[in-house]
Amino acid sequence: MIAFVKGPVAEVTLSSAVVQVGGIGLELLCSPGTLSTLRIGAEATLPTSLVVREDSLTLFGFADEDEKTLFELVQTASGVGPKLAQAMIAVLPPETLRTAIATEDVKTLTRVPGIGQKGAQRIILELKDRVGGPIGGGATPGPAVAPWQAQVSEALVGLGYSSKDADKAVDVVAAEASDDGTAEVGRLLKAALRVLAKV
Repeated sequence: MIAFVKGPVAEVTLSSAVVQVGGIGLELLCSPGTLSTLRIGAEATLPTSLVVREDSLTLFGFADEDEKTLFELVQTASGVGPKLAQAMIAVLPPETLRTAIATEDVKTLTRVPGIGQKGAQRIILELKDRVGGPIGGGATPGPAVAPWQAQVSEALVGLGYSSKDADKAVDVVAAEASDDGTAEVGRLLKAALRVLAKV
């Protein structure tokens, strides 16, 4: 496994860059955003992901580890290969991609060429619980979540409800909680189940 490539940039094309490493020029397929940061002759360090096929070895290069991690993660969804994964990284910045999957934003995912509505729904279904929330510091933090809310939500998900439905039910019963709802998790869970039973 080649974790990263470091060396002077020998060539930049519309879809790839050649980085000189130990007298060898390694071609890396990169997104337009990554390529725009490279200058011929300048030193570059690019995290990489090696895709092995029966008839080829293809090295993909990324602007940072976050891009690389998402590139590898989205390929675990059925129907997503390296080219589509690279298109997703190229069209949607990591934060936008994470948020789109986590919030089930089909419309944003379908901005990627090659992803239709069904494909977006499948990607969300398979990756929502694994992609994590946005990690950037630019977003405005939401209201603090009380410990009981997380416990009730997790319990509902464990019972087979979706995260979205669980969170909605928790929001509804929040008015019934005291300042510290931790001691009454059982009662609040029952109340949330009654809310979901009416849906």
